[in-house]
Amino acid sequence: MAEHTAENTVLCGANSYVQKFYLNPAFQKLPESIKRELQILCVSITEEAGGVLTLEFDEAGNLLFKASAEDGDYLFDDIASGMKIGRARFDHQELLEELELYYRVVFLGEKI
Repeated sequence: MAEHTAENTVLCGANSYVQKFYLNPAFQKLPESIKRELQILCVSITEEAGGVLTLEFDEAGNLLFKASAEDGDYLFDDIASGMKIGRARFDHQELLEELELYYRVVFLGEKI
């Protein structure tokens, strides 16, 4: 069963506070190269901007980037985080689209 936050399914995330990367066990069947690319993507954003970043699928299968910070974290750079996320969306557009398709087919049962 995939881990959910509210109505979203978490794919992966990185936390700069505990310096950890998380991949939802429901996605262990992804190729190692994709898992590595996701780890690099998430960790690089949190290393530069701080805070916590999660990649989540919404109910329709769209992949969302969610950045947050702990209360009182004045070092979290919301602007840098937004810029890094925008750059990651551009640089990894093909991967992100393929992940959305994978999620829609495997988890939502859509036919292609």
